[in-house]
Amino acid sequence: MATVDECRVALEKLVEQFGEISAEDRARHVVERRLACHISDLGVTFYGRIHRDGLDPFKEVPPEDGRPAEVKITIAGEDLISMVNGELDMGRALFGGRVKIDASLGDLLRLRKLL
Repeated sequence: MATVDECRVALEKLVEQFGEISAEDRARHVVERRLACHISDLGVTFYGRIHRDGLDPFKEVPPEDGRPAEVKITIAGEDLISMVNGELDMGRALFGGRVKIDASLGDLLRLRKLL
């Protein structure tokens, strides 16, 4: 079982990886959204924000504005780490029920282009 610290490191790596996506691709596929990544086996939720300039670092406290996340991801810690490390395919994890994403269809289609 992964620890909260290991999940935090994986999310930091995800932020770095997102920064490697070209500005052109981000401009084409990204709209600003608040994110919530719930680590189901640890009972911890990390909050972040995606926008055309990148992906903000995730925090363990909800945003101060109190507005809910438009994209909610539920995943086990080990699966998060495996996905960020390229060992687990997001599509297979999603269809296999290992990851759950609560978002609009438009947001899902846009995110699919980036993952």
